[in-house]
Amino acid sequence: MRPPAASEFANNVDVLYFVLVAITVIFTVLVMGLLIFLVARYQRGNNVDRSNPVDHHTGLEIAWSLPALVLGLGIFVWAAKLFGEVYQPPKNAKEIFVVGKQWMWHMQHANGIRENNELHIPVDEPVKFTMISQDVIHAFYVPEFRMQRQVQPGEYTQMWVKPTKVGKYHIYCNMYCGTQHSEMGGWVYVMSRADYDKWASSGGTRAVSPGGIESKRGGLSLAQQGKGLYEKYQCLGCHGGSGSDATKRGPSLMGIFGKSRQLVNGKVVTADDAYLRNAILYPDEFALAGWPQGMPSYKGVLSEGDVLAVNAYIKIMGTKEEPQAGAPAQESIPADTDNQQFRYMYGGEQYR
Repeated sequence: MRPPAASEFANNVDVLYFVLVAITVIFTVLVMGLLIFLVARYQRGNNVDRSNPVDHHTGLEIAWSLPALVLGLGIFVWAAKLFGEVYQPPKNAKEIFVVGKQWMWHMQHANGIRENNELHIPVDEPVKFTMISQDVIHAFYVPEFRMQRQVQPGEYTQMWVKPTKVGKYHIYCNMYCGTQHSEMGGWVYVMSRADYDKWASSGGTRAVSPGGIESKRGGLSLAQQGKGLYEKYQCLGCHGGSGSDATKRGPSLMGIFGKSRQLVNGKVVTADDAYLRNAILYPDEFALAGWPQGMPSYKGVLSEGDVLAVNAYIKIMGTKEEPQAGAPAQESIPADTDNQQFRYMYGGEQYR
């Protein structure tokens, strides 16, 4: 049974799918019909003229090749356009950060709300997903949205959706990722604007595990969490804060997001989310030209969620959106580790 179409893209994807099915059926029937006709006409024993068989007919070859070429190119352009639109989010899209981990999904809202295996979003508003894996390759898939994208370790991937129907929709991992792959899933709750605002203002809720006890979420925004981590790991000592000039030990990070950066190997890169992440985890490979080297790697120190928080702070450093001084570091969320299903599914681990 076809799942309901619950996003702006869903109907377009369905039309493309049914056109492909129709073309497949038409050509299958045409080829099979022609094959049966020729077999019946020229089977052994039939009194037909088999002299001087024709082995080449330019007009016939053009007649079956040219329309197929035009049709194939048309379908390609149509599908490529739709594909490109799905992965080019509008600037006003609400951003949700997704971290895949064996075997669960972690969702991080910019306002500080975090969810495991659940996601609450408003209806009729564009939502951008920025995704990364903490271990192996996963695939974030919501059938009702007709959208899927791989979630890869070491690389941010993006897609966006504009949900059109209020409802509850299943999240799947659509890439085999280990022994408990079939258990890696969750739910998207598409809510009316009023219900979503009420949910967000209360800090959000989510169950620690399926069947677990719901607890309120929220508090610090993602940028506030990042500021706390920035101060906790003394990034100020080398890079300064929002009101500081570049220090002698490292460049100022204020206003760098989206700017060009020249590395020591001469390569020029853009300071986007991927660059900021790699510079934190692999500083030797992304060393900046003109500055002394020696920044320690934070790989194994900061989780992917921590990196997202630090990036969120760097993006707004020095702007009017910057959090006030004194924001505490991101703290762990208490987990109901006595819950049997929690221990079975997640090994008693707690996501920071």
